[in-house]
Order: sequence, then structure tokens, then C-alpha cells
Amino acid sequence: MNVVQAMQKSLEDLKVITRTEFALYEIAKVYDMQKEAVSEVCTAAFPEITPDVLRGFAASMADSQEISSSHLFKVQSSDAPEYILAVRSAYETAYLIGKIGASQLENLLLAYEERSDLGSFIQNLLLDNLLAVDIYNSAKKLQIEMEQLRGVFVIETPGEREEMAFELVRSLFAEQDFVIAVDERHVILVKQLQEQQAGIASPAEQMMKTANLLLDMLNSEAMLKVRIGYGSIVGELKELSKSYKEAVMSLNVGKIFYKGQKIISYEMLGIGRLIYQLPIHLCKIFINEIFPNGLPDEIDDEVLQTIHKFFENSLNISETARQLFIHRNTLVYRLEKIQKITGLDIRVFDDALTFQIALMVLNYMEYQQKEGETI
Repeated sequence: MNVVQAMQKSLEDLKVITRTEFALYEIAKVYDMQKEAVSEVCTAAFPEITPDVLRGFAASMADSQEISSSHLFKVQSSDAPEYILAVRSAYETAYLIGKIGASQLENLLLAYEERSDLGSFIQNLLLDNLLAVDIYNSAKKLQIEMEQLRGVFVIETPGEREEMAFELVRSLFAEQDFVIAVDERHVILVKQLQEQQAGIASPAEQMMKTANLLLDMLNSEAMLKVRIGYGSIVGELKELSKSYKEAVMSLNVGKIFYKGQKIISYEMLGIGRLIYQLPIHLCKIFINEIFPNGLPDEIDDEVLQTIHKFFENSLNISETARQLFIHRNTLVYRLEKIQKITGLDIRVFDDALTFQIALMVLNYMEYQQKEGETI
């Protein structure tokens, strides 16, 4: 819920309680009005409140003013008037209700301003845009502990659904955890962790538990098919940018090499992390050495499925044949055929490792090519 929506709801609730009508005008837009006064939020029309009336009140030193059957009040934000609240009531308490309404809106603006300051600080911190002294001063002002175990999660949502995900995630975690939305598809959670002790899981287990909680909640309550990446655990506030970059890399690497995974941690990336950071020209050199003419056409989807299943079972022929529902000799024949086509006997560990890396490099090159075409 943004600040305008929050103010609308606040005035609607106040109307139900006091049976009073409200309209709110942004002072910055008052001077752009021509014939009609357009309110930011309102519960009823105020035809007697014209642009000239608003401009006159905005320019005056008064905090409140009575106009016909309505009362006007200035709503402060950052020590300066930002809005004008119009109040109309059949009761003699209209002035008192207007003061209460203006005070409530000022507190609401202050809360959103503080949240904005916090969100801006965390975002700049994650993007590594702050000097050490700025981090210290801002953390002190916002009352954030410098030394505390924390980890960063990046939640990738489908399409433009980040607002729903943002609200759900923010409602789930305590004040010492930070939730910000960075674009239309990603929400970031900075989670505070506890030291391991009796009855408390290790920080790594807390991270995994949090990731599973996020996935289950967003799937069940919001029906969102999300992917979650998280970085390593850090002990100082200034190191959060490192954990954030690792979380982003986890999502990117997972998209290439771990397509079935909904939760990807930086620690589980393994060799995929290394390949992801290789220059494309080195990848091309490596592939030309292994497959000079490219991946042979005979290596179709069925053969690739056999190879992947063989690797999953640690080169165990009997277990692979059982899971593929084929005879052991059939599998041996397929493996020998692969050896004739590629020159690599994947029953041998070194050749299997080479083949596995080559397939991963090919996936990475294909991904980079698609990304280049998209750009």
C-alpha cells in the first residue's frame, strides 16, 4: 500500500467514525489548477473549494481557515506544509475533527518518510553506493546495528507482481528485517539471524528455513511461482552488498544450470559459479577442443536424458538402467555409442567430468546468446 492509498483509507475510516467528509489537496499541484480543484484523495466533492481559495490559504501564514461550510487545515511534512485538508461536517466539532485528521495524516506521512529513508539506505547499501563513514552515520541515525549476522534473499516474481509479493513478505517478518522492492520483478529481504546455541538452529539452517517459508507462503497465499536466491551469511552491515551480489548470481546461475530448482543458494552453485564467470571466448576455445564440429546431431534429447541420469547416479550403470526402465545391456550399448560419436567414454571419471563441464559450458553459451539477442 503506497502513501496515497494509505491516506485514502485513513480518511475513509475517519469518515465512518465521525460522519464527516474529507478532501486532500497537494500544495505543489494547487498552483497548476485552472478551473477545478482536484483532490489527491477524498470522501466527497467540495465545490466551494476552488483553486483560488486553495492558493490563498497555501500562501497565508494561517494553519487553518473556515470557508463557507468547510474548514481547511495545513498538513505538515518535513517541517513544511505539503497538503491541505478540507473538512465538512454538520456538527460543531468539525474543527476538532479536522485537527485530528490533519494530525493523523502528518503521522502517516512521517512513518512513510522514515520508511523511505530506510529503504533508500538499504538499497544504496546493497548496491555498494555508500562510503564506510556514510554507512556508519546512517545506521546510527536509523538505529540499525552494525555488527549482526544477516543474509540477503532475492525473490524473483513472474511478471509485474512484485507489489503483492512485497506486501506479503513485509507482513511476515519483524522490524529488524528489511524488505525492499527494487524493480517490477524482484523483492529483496535482508534477514537478521541468531547465533547458534541450545535450541536455536545454525545460521545456515535459518537461511534455508526462511527460503522454504518464503516459497511456501508466496505459492500458497499469493499463487506466485517465484524463484529465490540467497547469498552467504555476513557479520557486518557493510558486507551486505557482498551477500546481495551472491544472491543475484545464484538466481542467474540457477537459471542456466539448475532450471528445476526454486531455491538456489550461493553455496550450492559449485562449478556452475565458475563457468558463469568465464569469458565467452574462453568457453568457445574449450568447446572447440571437445566438440570441434559442435555437439553431434546424434546427441538428441533421449541421449542427453540418459547422460544426465547416468551422472546423477554417480556413473552407476545398474541404478541408471533401473531408473530409465531399460535393460543394463541396453544402457551399456548407449554409452558405447556415445563414446564412438564423441570420443569420450563417460564410464571413466575423467571423460565423464569433461563431458559434464562441456554440457554446462554449452548451456551457458546458449544463455548468453539469448540474452544478447534480447538486448
